[in-house]
Amino acid sequence: MIFSSKTRPGMGAKTPWGIAATASFFLFAAPPALAQTATPAVSAPVSETAVPVPVPARPAMWKIADKDTTIYLFGTIHILPQNAAWFQGPVQQAFESADLLVTETMLDSPATLEKVFVDRGMRHDGKTLRESLAPLERTNLEKGLSNLGLPAETFDAFQPWYAGLLLSLLPLKAAGYDQANGVETQIEAKAASSGIARHPLETADYQIGLFADLPEKSQQRYLAEVLEQLPTLREDIAKVVEAWKLGRADELAKLLNEDESDELMRKALITNRNRSWAKWLKTRLSQPGVVFVAVGAGHLAGKGSVQDQLAKAGIRSVRVQ
Repeated sequence: MIFSSKTRPGMGAKTPWGIAATASFFLFAAPPALAQTATPAVSAPVSETAVPVPVPARPAMWKIADKDTTIYLFGTIHILPQNAAWFQGPVQQAFESADLLVTETMLDSPATLEKVFVDRGMRHDGKTLRESLAPLERTNLEKGLSNLGLPAETFDAFQPWYAGLLLSLLPLKAAGYDQANGVETQIEAKAASSGIARHPLETADYQIGLFADLPEKSQQRYLAEVLEQLPTLREDIAKVVEAWKLGRADELAKLLNEDESDELMRKALITNRNRSWAKWLKTRLSQPGVVFVAVGAGHLAGKGSVQDQLAKAGIRSVRVQ
């Protein structure tokens, strides 16, 4: 969704990688049994009488095609603060013409997903997370937790990647961001009601492994960047959502993907997956039909995007919204 801690003149701090560039599994549901102790003490006030009015949006969408196959590429935001009215115009027409919906993943059952998190997200080395960190990083973690109204030991049992992941999500949940408003949640419901076939590009286990298999140093750097970004996280994500609503792909590329400080993480979470998805799309063009592909907007923006990978294979993409 998913970011660097560097800044750009006039743009402010970037958003942590854990929100936009990574897979969608954690944005939909962190396992309740693991996350229930990590709930911010203060939530954003919610009006009992106000009814959110859908805000019109025109997110970017592209198309690739040959004589008997059309594939639409639609960039998504996995969680949103309100129900943006994105399902209209060319997007609605493209989806309703499709016979296959392709998304990043299809979530396993809560019990299965929780087991994977326990296996990959919890520590098994006899040390707490804070014990594994350098003094400055430990201090920053404890300060960040305190600012969220959480005890210092809240994430002691977690690997650095999982602690960073939850720390990215908690302020957003408190600010009213909800998976129910996310594009995938809505579009999957539409597919279920209309009977459109489904295909996941990846498994949830694979996506969790993208983080869990990173070296300890990369995981700790990710956690450090999340902690650095916590004070401005809501504002940074708001910029991402606004750029998405307006279809500003170039701006999204800058906000989401540029200047990542850990090249290993960038390759694992963005570049390698874009290359793999482009290969799948090229192969799918050999089968007739209409396909609607909905993946995180960061994968369809900037250098190394899915469209760039397709271009290298001689496949031209055309923007249709």
